[in-house]
Amino acid sequence: MLNSNKIISVISRCPPRVTTGRHTCRIRNIQKQSRSFVDATFSISRNTQTVREKGPARFGSVCYDSVSVYKFQFPDISKTTLQFLLITHTQGRGTGGEAAMVGVEIETPRKHVLLLAYQSFGIVFGDLSTSPLYVYKSIFSGRLRHYQTEDTIFGAFSLIFWTLTFFSLFKYVVFMLSVDDNGEGGIFALYSLLCRHAKFCLLPNQQAADEELSTYHGEGRSNRSAPPSAFKKFVERRKKVKTALLLVVLFCASMVITMGVLTPAISILSSVEGLQVQAKNLHRGMVVLIACIVLIGLFVLQYRGTHRVAFMFAPIVIMWLLFIAIIGAYNIVHWNTRVRQAFSPYYIYKFFRDTGKDGWISLGGILLCITGTEVIYAELGQFTASSVRVAFSFVVYPCLVLQYMGQAAFISKNFSTVSMSFYSSIPDSLFWPVLVMAILATIVASQAVVCATFSIVKQCHAYGCFPRIKIVHKPKWVDRQMYIPEINWILMVLCLAVTIGSHDTNSIGNAYGIAFMTMIFVTTCLMSLVVNFIWHKSVGFSLLCFLFFGIIELIFLSSSFMRIPKGGWVPLVLSAVSTFIMFVWHYGSRKKYLYDVHNKVPMKWILTLGSDLGIVRVPGIGLIYTELASGIPATFSHFLTNLPAFYKVVVFVCVKIVPVPYVPQNERYLIGRIGPKSYHLYRCIIRNGYNDVQEKESEYDVENALVMSIAEFIQLEAEGCGSVDGSVDGRMAVVRTSEKFGKRFIISESDGYGESSSSRSPTTVGCSSRSAALQKLKSMYEEQETPQLKHRRRIQLKLSDAKCKDLQAKDELLELLEAKDAGVAYVIGHSHIKAKWSAAFLKRLLINIFYSFLRKNCRSPSVSLDIPHISLIEVGMNYYL
Repeated sequence: MLNSNKIISVISRCPPRVTTGRHTCRIRNIQKQSRSFVDATFSISRNTQTVREKGPARFGSVCYDSVSVYKFQFPDISKTTLQFLLITHTQGRGTGGEAAMVGVEIETPRKHVLLLAYQSFGIVFGDLSTSPLYVYKSIFSGRLRHYQTEDTIFGAFSLIFWTLTFFSLFKYVVFMLSVDDNGEGGIFALYSLLCRHAKFCLLPNQQAADEELSTYHGEGRSNRSAPPSAFKKFVERRKKVKTALLLVVLFCASMVITMGVLTPAISILSSVEGLQVQAKNLHRGMVVLIACIVLIGLFVLQYRGTHRVAFMFAPIVIMWLLFIAIIGAYNIVHWNTRVRQAFSPYYIYKFFRDTGKDGWISLGGILLCITGTEVIYAELGQFTASSVRVAFSFVVYPCLVLQYMGQAAFISKNFSTVSMSFYSSIPDSLFWPVLVMAILATIVASQAVVCATFSIVKQCHAYGCFPRIKIVHKPKWVDRQMYIPEINWILMVLCLAVTIGSHDTNSIGNAYGIAFMTMIFVTTCLMSLVVNFIWHKSVGFSLLCFLFFGIIELIFLSSSFMRIPKGGWVPLVLSAVSTFIMFVWHYGSRKKYLYDVHNKVPMKWILTLGSDLGIVRVPGIGLIYTELASGIPATFSHFLTNLPAFYKVVVFVCVKIVPVPYVPQNERYLIGRIGPKSYHLYRCIIRNGYNDVQEKESEYDVENALVMSIAEFIQLEAEGCGSVDGSVDGRMAVVRTSEKFGKRFIISESDGYGESSSSRSPTTVGCSSRSAALQKLKSMYEEQETPQLKHRRRIQLKLSDAKCKDLQAKDELLELLEAKDAGVAYVIGHSHIKAKWSAAFLKRLLINIFYSFLRKNCRSPSVSLDIPHISLIEVGMNYYL
């Protein structure tokens, strides 16, 4: 039987009848560092390798009569074998019914798995691999240092071994990597799954058309036809439960951000501390100073990206793992071979029997051996589950076990060096190479955690829970790498404050342990909901999963809370502040959106104005940005009331987030018409996933993509095609899935704002309708623009007579292209928000004080939308919530 768990979501469809011959489809590049799509051509012949399953087959909630599986080789995609699943519906006695490609099963070759496993070392396992630097020091930092027996040390190692095995190996590598959202992991992947399948989503602008995205319903354990459980119905009906769940997710995300502060501090400081082993007279303040210099360099160079040095990350971590494994094996043989007996859980019993409460408190140090495990799940989207499992199971896990075992053997004979047990256990001939590798490995680990922090902040921002920020992603950077200036400098200041304020890794370790255990406990809670709501397991089974992991996590968490007075308060304070900021922003933004929905202009008012809308229509295109996915925003009527003139072509643009990790480029634009054709009013909804990075498209920027999409919609409407792929939401249609998209025009381009060097034929748009004075004024403004905008690509579109046979559609297309040639203006609302005096005191406090402060001190909407300042029009609006 075919393993449907390996099927990725629909990318494109085959012809209505799958016949012999050549076919072209668009599939996702399996190099998971890239979200690019490639066009692949395949042939079906009588000799094509085919496996036909007998009887009905079920995929998700749909039952099909038969399934045909075709295997093909694509040389341009790493020589990977792809299986196209062709679903055949039999009609009566005939066997030649309609067929459509519903998915692609990837048979990844071993060479590709090994390549991804090698690349994962520099991104996924850096933090986890550097934990041996400070684990034993933190364990024996309290009263446990008075227990200097061999059984106590072996018991500590036994706890480390089974903690590493239970959490890192079993929970995350074996179990959690299977709980993914279209190959993505992390806290927001779990929340996104619940939002889509359990109606937990609080995002605005959600539409029925969003559910037809290829990434919306992933294949796997989800079954949409299964009846919802009583518990699921209970939760979905209560808004307070949804809000509480969002708060829990935001608090967990805040803990991840806090770890972005603590990880560089504890990692780099612990690596630099090794200098004191050889330089006995080195002052502690000098160690802190060196660590701060390294930290400053780490954050200052973030804006340059890591594309030039990223190739070194994996070799550094691999060499580091080999070094610590060799040192561990040496210490076992040289100091105490009896340490192998500590694999037995009996030593855990002896540990707690001898140490009692002090042993329980030491669990806060034990858990530091698994810090960094969350990165395995969070960075799943860059790799495959199989590659991560291979790298951890065959390299990372054995090396860490050898190192912890070797340190235990060394400490059992040299307990006085426990505060510097790692560096003290290194043979003299290897000390300086290991010290250099330790500093490099901690820098790589810190870089990965900082990038993960940028990613989690971006996801919070996508869900409308973080103030507007500037997200930088350059084309030459590696995929998924981004830079957020505001967050980078905040992290640097906090990192330096923690490093200077603590002076020691023990207090930082106490804070790190609380943040980490809180995060993985929330992950367990969300995972249990996924098991019940999405996998449709019983409430008892999901509760059993929660108890299986949750009880042990609560034991560790309770031990960590005992260290709150000794530095453990830091993540709680930082997370509380971060959660409050995110919730206030979400609360104010949602109130503003509900106000817009309540005050939107009725369509009847637009129709009564006539085709000219009762105003002067000037040449050009006006892009009105709004959060509304339906209706006319009040911004438009407010503009017309104060200035009764507007552009000939009006496009209402809604840039929204769908609770999916990414939206395929050909499904991103949803186009529709507002009112009769003579009104020239259109609506464009640009859909993005929570992991999508806003960047220029490969062929044309957003402005030109909008015009191309509207033109395609006009053509399809004239041809009688309401939509492509069946993706319709009223009059809205996904047009870029059309095979003819981009082929109806002759495209030429020129750099800057100048005219295209191409000659213009009679069917080309005529000269700009602007006067000479306006043209001169425009050129003066262009000279003052930044170089990036001055060299912005300008695309000229020429309509081909052969591609448009409907005269009315041709006239509308010519008017659209003429308006584009006249110029495009961006209209956004500049809102002033206040709570009514009759509102509750808490609401007035949140809106008038905190939310207003955040709005005044964050990026403007034009920056986050990447709108050229020269083409921007802001419309002032007063909101009284």
